[in-house]
Amino acid sequence: MIKKAIELKNVRKVYRVGEEKVIALNDISFSVDYGEVCCLLGTSGSGKSTLLNMMAGLEKPTRGQVIVNGRHVEKMDENRLVQFRQKNIGFVFQSYNLLPTLTAIENVSLPLTFRGVNKKIRERLAVEMLEAVGLKTHIKHKPTQMSGGQQQRVGIARAFVTKAPIIFADEPTGNLDSKTTDEVLKLMLRLVKENNQALVLVTHDKGISKFAHKVYYMLDGNIEKVEVNSSKMGG
Repeated sequence: MIKKAIELKNVRKVYRVGEEKVIALNDISFSVDYGEVCCLLGTSGSGKSTLLNMMAGLEKPTRGQVIVNGRHVEKMDENRLVQFRQKNIGFVFQSYNLLPTLTAIENVSLPLTFRGVNKKIRERLAVEMLEAVGLKTHIKHKPTQMSGGQQQRVGIARAFVTKAPIIFADEPTGNLDSKTTDEVLKLMLRLVKENNQALVLVTHDKGISKFAHKVYYMLDGNIEKVEVNSSKMGG
């Protein structure tokens, strides 16, 4: 049985900019368990987004191993990566990334469409997810008819609808006020716990880190320190 949701071993990423080498990640090793919320905290340019891209298979490491749900993503070609992401990863974005011409139910059911799920089943699952995130009355609404918080709830429903074992959230509350931020994060945490998923939060906002089991402070491509939230580790 696979115990670790994510495991990085000595991951290094170097970019060439003209004659110069820029080290984006410098020998990073860490892991995330199922049922765990991990926060990558750092300013712009700290390496946190590059690290997220590594885990999602969007970028290849210069060296090192990236093991996600038991599979070496650094060894996969693009076709296999696309299939892998569809089955194993859900994404929540800062800018919501909803399709403006689609209703909430259509946006949420989109990942299931890519999986070839029957229309009746995917609509039922999408409605269930929208109800779970408190948008039962908004299933036919398009993004322009919803607030930022409501749009992000649709984004969360879309990320969780496939029950993917791993969820990546890149600055998921960057466009939200503090009250909505708390609501959205508590919602994600509840869903992660219910489904025993791994959640990786990427943020520059220290206030968000209180929701995580472990906080990795990033600076200049390094993990500077790790903070364990003991009150969260118990559940």
